[in-house]
Amino acid sequence: MHLLAVGLNHTTAPLTLREKVAFPPEQLGQAVAAARAWFGRSGDAYRSHEAAILSTCNRTELYAAGQSADGTGMSNTGHVTAAIDATAHFLADYHRLSYAELRPYLYTLPQDHAVRHAFRVASGLDSMVLGEPQILGQMKDAVRQADAAGGLGTCLHQMFQRTFAVAKEVRSTTEIGAHSVSMAAAAVRLSQRIFDTIAEQHVLLIGAGEMIELCATHFAAHRPLSLTVANRTLERGQALAERFGGRAIRLAELPDALAGFDIVISSTASTLPIIGLGMVERAIKARRRKPMFMVDLAVPRDIESEVGRMDDVFLYTVDDLGGVVQSGVELRQASVAQAEAIIETRVQAFMHWVDTRSVVPVIQELHESSEAMRMAELERARRLLARGDDIDAVLEALSKGLTAKFLHGPQQALHAAQGDERARLAALLPQLFRNRR
Repeated sequence: MHLLAVGLNHTTAPLTLREKVAFPPEQLGQAVAAARAWFGRSGDAYRSHEAAILSTCNRTELYAAGQSADGTGMSNTGHVTAAIDATAHFLADYHRLSYAELRPYLYTLPQDHAVRHAFRVASGLDSMVLGEPQILGQMKDAVRQADAAGGLGTCLHQMFQRTFAVAKEVRSTTEIGAHSVSMAAAAVRLSQRIFDTIAEQHVLLIGAGEMIELCATHFAAHRPLSLTVANRTLERGQALAERFGGRAIRLAELPDALAGFDIVISSTASTLPIIGLGMVERAIKARRRKPMFMVDLAVPRDIESEVGRMDDVFLYTVDDLGGVVQSGVELRQASVAQAEAIIETRVQAFMHWVDTRSVVPVIQELHESSEAMRMAELERARRLLARGDDIDAVLEALSKGLTAKFLHGPQQALHAAQGDERARLAALLPQLFRNRR
């Protein structure tokens, strides 16, 4: 069984490409099924029996477990390359992108590198915000959807269970999450560069997911003049707004309501922008050129990029917030080495488990063939006893028959081998048949 992780993130690809490769949450199950079908096609060099997809604002990754189409392992470079190409072609084909456009931005991680990466991602070591906890919940959601779509087999199931255990260990035994500067906190910091005080501003939060909830917590702490949640489902928006003393509106009301807000934070799962250039131009005109601060935390983007070119609008994306969230990194670096050591130990333990799993089919085949030999000799002995043969003679024949059948294969292999292969077999066979009394 060969493990593979292929993907791109905030360090390898620009936002313009990441949003093209992102999977909407409601499509993850369908995408996992499509990935398995893609890898299972006859003629492909790599066949994945298991697949899971992680897609967030900062990364899209496909984890797979499979083997080469000829049924052999994935120990050579050619097989690894075939697996990587098959995965990259799937991502390009699914999103209708050019393979040549996508491939340079992908990282490709086989075997223990894939496992180590999954452990680091879940532990917050590969995030834009070092040590941030949100990614663990996102990974758990992705795994649940992959499992529901039939994408998890023994290998990936075990890997992700260990991934979650490692993340818990890292977070409970190190201070990797201490002094963390979240994206929500970074949005507050940036808004304070535009306005003297948030307490004199009207805040609009678009969406009602976990990220918007975090933003609501941070902005509400500064007691703005008003806090409004705009969401496609009014009831869900109201439930969130009421927790922070705010109000809720429907997304359909945005064109008329946008001019009344100074700070706009958006993070929805929409596949298309929900705030266009024309809508913002009308809002700025109605505000009489009063500045508007906007943060787009969605991938794909909620706010058309052209809005950022307007003189009276300060638009930031998730990538723009990257520099702000790095401010607390130095305080957390001392814990990184400790976290990496924990991860490395757990990676080696998992790969040992994978290695032991690789010999299970061989052991099963040995048991089956030896059981067939045993039953054949036992049946022969029963026939001899039934016709009245001497018990001692039957037992003697039974033991000799079993011994002869067990030794037939090794003897044939030894006679057929030549040169170095025969020498290796000659050294190995006595170890296999050593008396264990």
